[in-house]
Amino acid sequence: MFVITYRKIFFAISGLFVLAAFAAIFFIGLNFGIDFKGGSILEVRYPGGRPDAAPVNQVISDLLIEALPVQPTEESGFIIRTRALEESERVALENGLSFDSAYPLEEVRFNSVGPTLGAELRSKAWVAIATVIMAIILFIAYVFRGVSEPVSSWGYGIVAVIALIHDVVIPTGIFAALGYEIDSLFVIAALAILGLSVNDTIVVFDRIRENLKNKIDRDFKIIVGKSLRQTFIRSINTSLTVVLVLLALYFFGPESTQHFALVLTLGMVFGTYSSIFLASPLLIVAEKWGKKK
Repeated sequence: MFVITYRKIFFAISGLFVLAAFAAIFFIGLNFGIDFKGGSILEVRYPGGRPDAAPVNQVISDLLIEALPVQPTEESGFIIRTRALEESERVALENGLSFDSAYPLEEVRFNSVGPTLGAELRSKAWVAIATVIMAIILFIAYVFRGVSEPVSSWGYGIVAVIALIHDVVIPTGIFAALGYEIDSLFVIAALAILGLSVNDTIVVFDRIRENLKNKIDRDFKIIVGKSLRQTFIRSINTSLTVVLVLLALYFFGPESTQHFALVLTLGMVFGTYSSIFLASPLLIVAEKWGKKK
């Protein structure tokens, strides 16, 4: 009953995180990658050893190419993100990066996305996230259709979505504050967070439904508290095993998947928090609101 008794404290903690995340998103802004705003990405490798990052950035500046600071990859390469490049500009850039053949290089990949296509991908990403959220509401409402008292099946769905928004907004705000790129991998991670988080939430809700059917108590708060106690260890252990794997991927995996692992780690941590400390206590609020009506 600790979570239920002190639910206002946990609501306040979630509220502060969400407000801080929204502040970062609106005042700092999201750093969309070339997937969503258009541009080019060039990855090169120097078999004989790479130069320092400073002269590489200077070469790009001398060519009057708008670009982010180069990103080292492993021990012998760089990833260079620029505005959309013409073929002649790409050739000139690669020639410049070889420093008159003093540092022979190999092109690992080159991708270019136009601004129109980038905008289209960005809008489709938002549509995908919104579609998943609507599908989750409908699914939970259908699964819990046999539950009408003291919270309707739609109430369970809406509470779950509030928790999901909490789980996605906070990692997004952290990425905005850190200036990390929002790219297609981020969207994939966000969709994965939605699935993993709602799974954890449904486990708790399902136990509440079972206890309501078994009429273990007349007080809805006590039923929710006992249901949380019965599922608490399972939720923590399941999430902890996933987080440990993701942390291993973040610290020891390739650099190209570090941000992907970080998003998922943040999503799992805040998703577990919301399933226990936010979603279930919100059912108490929904129950009180239903009585007032």
